[in-house]
Amino acid sequence: MSRQPSTFLAWLFRMPLIRRWSLMFSVKPENVAEHSHQVAIVAHLLTVIKNSQFGGQLSAERAATIALYHECSETWLGDIVSPVKYSNPQITKEFKLLEEAAEQQCLASLPQELQPAFANLVVQNNIDPEYAAIVKAADIICAYLKAKDELAHHNHEFDHVVERMEPKMVELRQQPEVAYFMDVFISSCNHTLDSLTRSR
Repeated sequence: MSRQPSTFLAWLFRMPLIRRWSLMFSVKPENVAEHSHQVAIVAHLLTVIKNSQFGGQLSAERAATIALYHECSETWLGDIVSPVKYSNPQITKEFKLLEEAAEQQCLASLPQELQPAFANLVVQNNIDPEYAAIVKAADIICAYLKAKDELAHHNHEFDHVVERMEPKMVELRQQPEVAYFMDVFISSCNHTLDSLTRSR
């Protein structure tokens, strides 16, 4: 065991420096670390709901851990806004290749003896499809809530984001755990502090 210094943690600790929605004005700026934390919470909740209410057998803790690492490529590439990333198939293909290469760089920055434990966390193509679907749903939900929050603060820069995401949210509701989550948790997310304390 060589115990050579590793840059893995140093790269991940730069997540708070990476601004999301980088080409858009935001009333409440958001960084990749905040987003990853929120996606982990939602992925954990979705998995608990799936297991307890709809017969799922996934690990909520694993779903949350995968979510924590799901944007690790952005420590190398920064945040690429969706309208650019998905503007045409060729650009999308190239960005996907870049993301995979960045994930491999993240993995390679770990000590070799630790890499097998992280290969199914940081390299998105290695993730079990059931977990990938949960994390993707959580990712979309968090982006939608962010956009709705910006609209609640009268930032019309996010009008088109909500319009683009509404069909995705309708599609996601076909997953019973997402429908349950939306019915139970979404309505209070944009409440004021006073209204939240009154609703206890």
